[in-house]
Amino acid sequence: MSAGEVGAGRGRPRTIGLGGRLSIPVQPRSVVVAGATLLVLVAAAVATLTLGRLGIPLAELPTALFGGASGKEAFVLERLRGPRLTVAVGTGLALGLAGALFQSVSRNPLGSPDVIGLGYGASSGAAVVGLLWPGVIPVPVGAVLGGAVAIAIVYLATGSGFRQPGRLIIAGVGVAAMAMAFTQYVVYVAVRDKASVLSAYINGSLSARSWDHALTIWLALVLLTPFALALSPRIGVTEMGDELADGLGANPKSARTWAIVLSVLLSSAAVSVAGPIAFIALTAPNIAKRLSASPGANLVLSALTGALLLVLADLVAQQLPVGDELPVGIYTMLIGGLYLGYLLTREWRKGVL
Repeated sequence: MSAGEVGAGRGRPRTIGLGGRLSIPVQPRSVVVAGATLLVLVAAAVATLTLGRLGIPLAELPTALFGGASGKEAFVLERLRGPRLTVAVGTGLALGLAGALFQSVSRNPLGSPDVIGLGYGASSGAAVVGLLWPGVIPVPVGAVLGGAVAIAIVYLATGSGFRQPGRLIIAGVGVAAMAMAFTQYVVYVAVRDKASVLSAYINGSLSARSWDHALTIWLALVLLTPFALALSPRIGVTEMGDELADGLGANPKSARTWAIVLSVLLSSAAVSVAGPIAFIALTAPNIAKRLSASPGANLVLSALTGALLLVLADLVAQQLPVGDELPVGIYTMLIGGLYLGYLLTREWRKGVL
């Protein structure tokens, strides 16, 4: 009995072969939803580039995109909104993918990098190397180290890994609070007079992003996404239980370990370019699973949903006349907080908490 045969009884997924050795299960409804999500994402991206006082007129956008921009349009596309949009899409993809991986292997809708404090741990690591030892250790490396420390502390603190939602949330809140306090201490000690520049280390921000930031997040996606897709069939089998997964040759312990490693790397890459953008990794996989109505990790749809959520949140942050352009992390915290409350209520009613 193969993994494909097991999945066939749960919605008859089709498979796409890559290179003759890699076969990825695909749900027809998921493909349709992913296509629709991609179209909405493109529309949101166009709105980001065209709306507002500094927006590029819609009629001139195609010319600007294909190298014909000059003057204000060139400045907006190449220096102001172009890099910011590219970073937003890449960061959203990375967070959505990381959340889907983690939730799938933990078999817990609350088990995302946000809830367990991974984002704030990565932020602390990035702040330490970026502010105390600039140029000595790359910021992405510091983010990875900080995220790894945070996830290790949560794993040990729960006493049962990542499977008990109540313990996971309590441990994650504690680790996030400690990491946040440590980050603020580093910011205060290192550069008290530059607190406004360092908002990304605290709230998550897409302001003043550059093409270097875009290169960082997209390089991480290019390197890590193929591994995540290759791992997808094994992750789907592990959701059925370790005994069945072992019988099917999926090696659930190895699959779980690699999924967590990839989740840490993707989340840390996102934090290194945009700070701890809250709740995208939590909400995107849950929304993707509900829209597709299919089992499994839904990696591609989760990534696209994460990108769409972050681009929409950033569009609101740029266009809503509230204060002096609040960091996008403030808006994702609001959205994610409401969604987390819904998830907690649902889990409580089910008797899981």
